[in-house]
Amino acid sequence: MRLLGIAGSLRRGSYNRGLLEAARLLMPPSMAVEVFELDDIPLYHADYDVDGLRPFEVERFKTAITDADALLIATPEYNNSIPGVLPNAIDWASRPALRSPLAGKPVAIMGASDDLAGTARAQQQLTLVLMSTLAIVMPHGGMLVPQSQLKFDEHGTLTDDRTRAFLTRFLQDFEQWIVRQLPVAARR
Repeated sequence: MRLLGIAGSLRRGSYNRGLLEAARLLMPPSMAVEVFELDDIPLYHADYDVDGLRPFEVERFKTAITDADALLIATPEYNNSIPGVLPNAIDWASRPALRSPLAGKPVAIMGASDDLAGTARAQQQLTLVLMSTLAIVMPHGGMLVPQSQLKFDEHGTLTDDRTRAFLTRFLQDFEQWIVRQLPVAARR
């Protein structure tokens, strides 16, 4: 099962990049994740969202989404919301409407933050954005990593045993949920 991992932070040492790396190490053997870097995705510009003018990195992103069985998004929370890089990338990927590579694509959302609430608000908002693209978002209470500074070491490695165990269960749930969704996704 091929997953496309997306970190909603551009910062190299972000906890959400560390969370994706932890997921890569803890996921069931039937799953593999390839992380796509959003650094080179330009701001959405409809004048360039046409064949022949669409930026190369956008085309590469859309192809990566198409080729993946599912998406695994790790989002931080900035100002009680989604970091701008995520909805921008989703804007590019969501067009043309109804023929978007996001339509029918299974997605799981997780996130890490220094905050006590983790990324609960960002995850709720990201769910709404993804649902508007016809992506199929896994219903889950949330893979939240609050107080991340206490759960990751100085190298960005997730070291907290309880969080690692919860992430392992979350990924097992995601695997089982994807298997149930793929026939639905294939019909779209």
